Amino acid sequence: MTHLKFQTRQTVEQVEEGTELAPKFGHDGLMPCVTTDAATGEVLMLGWMNAEAFRLSIETGEAHYFSRARQALWHKGATSGLVQKVVDVRIDDDQDALWLRVDVTGSGASCHVGYRSCFYRVVPHGAQAGAPLAFIEDHKTFDPVAVYGDAPNPTQL
Repeated sequence: MTHLKFQTRQTVEQVEEGTELAPKFGHDGLMPCVTTDAATGEVLMLGWMNAEAFRLSIETGEAHYFSRARQALWHKGATSGLVQKVVDVRIDDDQDALWLRVDVTGSGASCHVGYRSCFYRVVPHGAQAGAPLAFIEDHKTFDPVAVYGDAPNPTQL
């Protein structure tokens, strides 16, 4: 497989108005990536990609991310079987943030806690500010302990 080569960033016009892929990764070598369900538009997760994860996602058609906690590349679904098949990859105007639209295999879940979306709770605001978080998903789509083993120690999160 030929490895995709990113272009060197040279001008604002090239980056913002051109057709060359010239991503800008942060000082930590990472770029945020919002991932949504291609069919429903539901936000599934916010992940991080380094250059290798971005290249692999484009080249393989399956989402890859960089785990900041483990400091390692990971292929989404390699352990759980809940692979994210890339339908569309978009990059923002200054090429420093990504949006993946995906189809998820298996139960359709993308959250390692077992819910469909990593955004399964609402933070009360306005007049309800300070109230407990409210769950918007009423059940888990898979058992994370059965898939991943014991839960991590909270100090490792």
